[in-house]
Amino acid sequence: MSKMPIVQALKNYIENEKAPFSMPGGKLGRGFNEELKEILIKGDITEIEGLDNLHNPQGIIKEAQELLSLYYKSWKSYFLVNGSSSGNLTMIFSALREGDKVLVERQCHKSIFNGIILRKLRPVYAESFYSEENNMSLGCELNTIVKILDEHKDIKAVILTYPNYYGVCCNLKGIIEECRKRRVKVLIDGAHAAHFGASGRLPENPVKLGADMVVMSAHKTLPSLTQGAYLHINDRDLIQEAERYLYMFLTTSPSYPIMASLDYARGFIMEKGERVYDMLLNLIEKYKKLINELGIVKCIDEKDLFNSEFSFDNSRLILHLTDVGTSGYKLLEYLFNKGIQCEMADDRNVVLITSPFNDEKDFQNLYIALKQCTRKDITGKNIKVPGHTIPKLAIPPYEALNSSLEWCSIEKALNKISGDNIVPYPPGIPLIMMGEVIDKEIIDKLNFYIDNEVTVLGVASRKIRVIS
Repeated sequence: MSKMPIVQALKNYIENEKAPFSMPGGKLGRGFNEELKEILIKGDITEIEGLDNLHNPQGIIKEAQELLSLYYKSWKSYFLVNGSSSGNLTMIFSALREGDKVLVERQCHKSIFNGIILRKLRPVYAESFYSEENNMSLGCELNTIVKILDEHKDIKAVILTYPNYYGVCCNLKGIIEECRKRRVKVLIDGAHAAHFGASGRLPENPVKLGADMVVMSAHKTLPSLTQGAYLHINDRDLIQEAERYLYMFLTTSPSYPIMASLDYARGFIMEKGERVYDMLLNLIEKYKKLINELGIVKCIDEKDLFNSEFSFDNSRLILHLTDVGTSGYKLLEYLFNKGIQCEMADDRNVVLITSPFNDEKDFQNLYIALKQCTRKDITGKNIKVPGHTIPKLAIPPYEALNSSLEWCSIEKALNKISGDNIVPYPPGIPLIMMGEVIDKEIIDKLNFYIDNEVTVLGVASRKIRVIS
């Protein structure tokens, strides 16, 4: 039999199952019942008689999308089989025109910035509030958004992430109210918000808060196959234009297994959401207390944000290291070797994404691993993390896209203009955008990520592409 490296790697991973505290929300298939598992394998078919067409839904897909809209309280909702990235592109192209000015949270996902480049927009960046205590960005403050809107009265839309990768939510209700006064559209990358509103102990979902368009990655927190996502529209005037672009960005060979899992995820959250999330949150609270008693890490809570404007997704578990000289990257590695698969790390934190399909055994394994952890296990390089300011924009990113490029070593790139979006992954947030000036802070950050073995898209052998 010929060599099949991906098949073998997946086989090995499944056989050595780790406690799953990372995406997707189905947690290694635990979220799917046996009937659905069979459907997902045997249902890999195309648009045949009786199974409707995602590009012109008139039957079962239309009915399923109407049920989705009913649950999330949108004017209209859609299944996305290309992931949230296709929804983000659809939002940007349908709500904005070439040359429009748009206010963008700097901590947005790279797919948002790709859409801004392709649509040839003029971005005005809003910096996120950075918590020195927790070494994490919390999101955009309301007064930051208002100030920019007052300074740039020609802004057509605001694009925000809700929540961010740490599960922190901005004051979206207040931001929407301010944007309504100015007739500015609010577009939300809610990739991690598909479960919001399922319980009163979770943040409200951004659709009910009144955002004009919202994209959600069902697969991140709900039992859906990877690439399964939702697009919700609250502004009826955007529906026709949104459908026009949606069917351009969606594949013409949509996956019925992904659509079936999206339908299943909606049914699950609608029927069982409140009960199962309350059970999960009770479990998390129990183990947060036990973990905090160990002293080696602190579990971040809403009260730890030190800013009442922000709220927190209580289903997310953030392990924060308070001891100088210890490393979040080392803790991530340690937990992996102990059979715990986490989502991501920075130098001071490890992020774990939970879902109702994490059972108590998963939390017990996490607790035992942390109980056995010594300072020596997680000692890392004592490097001061570089700052968090937005680089200077030299030329619009869409112009940089068509510029001539050359490879340059990171150390010699000072004051040159970046020819790529350079993105640590995860979380997929650009460190610098094409068209921006590379300063010493960027160079320090790149060296920091590389030295800590973080994957950085746009970097090869300590070289990056700059405009020649």
